[in-house]
Amino acid sequence: MALLSNEGPLLQAAASDLSGCWLPYLELERGGYYFPQLIDAPKLRSFPTLLTPMVEKVQKTEAEWKELLSEEEFYVTRKHGTERAFTGRYHDNKAQGLYRCVCCQTPLFKSDTKFDSGTGWPSFWEPVSKENVAYKEDRSFFMRRVEVLCAACDAHLGHVFPDGPPPTGQRYCMNSAALTFESAESSESAKS
Repeated sequence: MALLSNEGPLLQAAASDLSGCWLPYLELERGGYYFPQLIDAPKLRSFPTLLTPMVEKVQKTEAEWKELLSEEEFYVTRKHGTERAFTGRYHDNKAQGLYRCVCCQTPLFKSDTKFDSGTGWPSFWEPVSKENVAYKEDRSFFMRRVEVLCAACDAHLGHVFPDGPPPTGQRYCMNSAALTFESAESSESAKS
C-alpha cells in the first residue's frame, strides 16, 4: 500500500487492475489513463486502483430501502437507473442550499457549484467533499463512463464527465431522484 495525494485528502492506493477504479479517469486513445484530479498516468501505473477515504457506511437490506424510498428513488439509487432528462425536480432549481443523498442524507453538492449544462439533469462542477462520493467504471449501454456513488450508502447518483466548466472541468451529471435539497433559507430559520 502507498498513499498518494494531490490537493485535498490523502487517497489509499493498492495495486491491481483498473476495473475497480474509484476515481474519475478517462482512457486515452493512445493508451494509458488520465486522472484529472490526481497525478500523471505514468506515476499512477504502479497504483492503478484508488479508493476514496472512508466515510461512515450506511447499510440496509433491499426491503428497508424499498420502505424508505419512493419507487423512482429506489429504481435510480439502488438499481442504477436514470430518470428522463428535464423531468427531475432539481434540474432547473436555482435556490441556494445543499443537495444531499436521498438515501442517507450525506451532503453531496452545494448550489454554488451547480450550473446549467443543458442536459436536463442537475449538473455540478464539484462535490461538497471528495470523501462523500465514490467512483466506479460503468460499461453499460456499450459506453465507458464513470459512475458517481454516495460513498456512505453506495447509492447511484449519476455520472461524471470531463466537459464541465472551470475551475474543475468536471460535470457531475446527477439524477434529481437521488437527491434531496435543503434550502439555505430553511436551514437559517431552523438555527433561529
